Amino acid sequence: MPDGFDQFAADRLDRLLRYATAVTCDRHLAQDIVQDVLLRVQRRWSRIEQLDAPYLYVKRMVTNEYLSWRHRRAARDIASSLGTLDALTPPAGDPAVRHAERDAMRVRIGVLPRRQRAAIVLRFYEDCTDQEIAQVLGCTESTVRSHISRALATLRADARIPAEVPR
Repeated sequence: MPDGFDQFAADRLDRLLRYATAVTCDRHLAQDIVQDVLLRVQRRWSRIEQLDAPYLYVKRMVTNEYLSWRHRRAARDIASSLGTLDALTPPAGDPAVRHAERDAMRVRIGVLPRRQRAAIVLRFYEDCTDQEIAQVLGCTESTVRSHISRALATLRADARIPAEVPR
């Protein structure tokens, strides 16, 4: 029978990888981040498992790792390949036009500032509340709303400019 950490990692690894991939726009960077975080979580599991929401805490660790200075250079190189997220969650019956629109949106999201990008992904991809996003980002709920508002304004403005869809 697996111990608590092994069970947690088995249950949540896919979700953590999907979240990290969506935030980083780079599957390989996401894998590195999740691996580093899970190694730290394993060492501290006795404390982390006692928390009210261990998954949110670990998601915050993933977010902080992404936002940290160690990955700033990697965050500038946005991978916008067609298969980045599709490899983890393939679309079912998605027409070619929807692929192009989704890829164009990924490119637009990829140029947002990192905190805004994380807030957008947490809200619309992970379906988190303002309170949960605030916990993950380590800020207030009003700051979360500000990040999302600014990101959406940028995305709306960018939507008027035709995006080059990567091939």
